[in-house]
Amino acid sequence: MTIVVPEAEGAVGLYGFARPKPERADELERLLLSFVEPTRAEPGSLQYQVHRDTADPGTLVFYELWRSPADLRAHLARPELADFQRHRMDYLREDLEVHWLTPLSAPA
Repeated sequence: MTIVVPEAEGAVGLYGFARPKPERADELERLLLSFVEPTRAEPGSLQYQVHRDTADPGTLVFYELWRSPADLRAHLARPELADFQRHRMDYLREDLEVHWLTPLSAPA
């Protein structure tokens, strides 16, 4: 799966699901959490969070909000994110599921 950022005017959001292989779950969680602070410091990052699904604790859920599609594209081009994209199936039992959002209100 190649993440194709949609064209949009203004902010763009997304949420997604990462369903790890059981033997790689802890490793994937640590990896995704390692992205949090550096991503929050990037220009254009408005929100970046990683969650655990309470109904399915083996599933990690991520939520991102970016000032613009260009900011998100720059984020995805960072070496650590590009590397994760190339090797994601080493961790996942199925590919990432990503849903795109159009923000209707400004972040708090």
